[in-house]
Order: sequence, then C-alpha cells, then structure tokens
Amino acid sequence: MMQLITSPEAWAALLTLTALEIVLGIDNVIFLSVLVSRIPQPMATRARQIGLLLALVFRIILLSVLVWLIGLTQPVITIESVALSWRDIILIGGGLFLIAKATHEIHAEVEARDAAENDKPSPNAFFWVIVQIIIIDLVFSLDSIITAIGMAQDIEIMIAAVVIACIIMYVSSGPVARFVAEHPTTKMLALAFLVLIGVALVADGFKFHIPRGYIYFAIAFSAAVEMFNVLAKRNRKRPAR
Repeated sequence: MMQLITSPEAWAALLTLTALEIVLGIDNVIFLSVLVSRIPQPMATRARQIGLLLALVFRIILLSVLVWLIGLTQPVITIESVALSWRDIILIGGGLFLIAKATHEIHAEVEARDAAENDKPSPNAFFWVIVQIIIIDLVFSLDSIITAIGMAQDIEIMIAAVVIACIIMYVSSGPVARFVAEHPTTKMLALAFLVLIGVALVADGFKFHIPRGYIYFAIAFSAAVEMFNVLAKRNRKRPAR
C-alpha cells in the first residue's frame, strides 16, 4: 500500500481512472434523474440515494470477482459471424431496456401530459423505480468496471477511483434531478439522451463501437443549448423595468 501511495504512476492512474469513471457515470445520473422525477419528492430523494449506493456496491462487488468478470468477455454464442460474450449480451439487453424505457416515458410525456397532472403515483411506484434502478445499475457497473480493468492493474486504485466517482455522482445527482423535474423540456432532452445511450450500448454489444466522445459531445452541446433556452425563458418572465 505504501508503494502505491508514494508512486507517481499510481496517482496518475488514479486520476485518469477517476475521470473516466465520472464520465461513464453521466449515463447513470441521467437515468436516475429521469426515473425519480415520476415519484413524490421524499421518495424520489430516497430512491436516488439507494440507486447511487447500489451503483457503488455493484462496482465494488464486480471488482472483487475480477477473474469471473474477465471470463464474461469470452464468446459464448455466434450470430451471423458475430461472436457474442455474456458481457455483449448484457449490454444489448441493457441497451434495449434503456431504449424501451425512454421511449415509453417520451410517449407518456407527449400523450398524457394533461392526464398526468391529476394522477397520483401508484403505491408500488417506489418499488418499481428501485427494480429499474437495479437493472440499469448492473449494466452500467459492468461496462464501467470492465473499462477500469483495462486501465489499471491494482485493485486498490480501481476501488478508490470508483468510490471517488460515486461520491461525485451523489453530489451532482441532486441538482441534476431537481433541474430535470422542474423543466419539462429538459426532461424530454434527457430521455432523448437515454435513447442515444441505449443505441450505443446495443451497438457495443454487436461489436460496432461508437466512440463515447461523440455521444458525450452531443449531450454537452444539447445541454448547453437547453441551458440558454431555460435562461431565456426565465428572463422573459421578469417584469420589464
């Protein structure tokens, strides 16, 4: 441990891996923000906290079973000359789940806006939100940790990077969730992001890699435009002097 603490290479690996884990955690934060916006505030806060805690727990558990995890990258089935591993199958399933969930939410926003004003959340809403969080946490955690394995050799560095990234996700998720809940157009944009991320996961599963930099640039550019739109609306509501 002392060798790692005093090693410049270890610190460089920690900083690089932490930055990567934070970027990969953007998907998680967006999904959580959209999902918890459907339930009342006290339950939404609790669901968000549980979701981020599960994200941390899943990542640490996956790091503790590295040998088994690496085995998930071995081909188990071939479809049309494309060899798929369990990791690929999980990514495809998770991507399809994201696409289906985001499409369902978009349909609800477009078609049922008036009805939704008077609807009360069902008694089981909190339970189903947690179930969906568990499913997507597993997918994002698997993708995140397999990426981490390729960048660092020491499990201590991996765990430290994951913990730091999850703390930053926790701090940022609250403001993001509140912003999404308060601005319907931002929620629609977040749902569109989830469709885009789902397509990327399915493509990765079928060995067609879409550079994440392109996706995150599109997300950042769209978010910046939406931020200007929100500011413009706020300024128009101010009384003229």
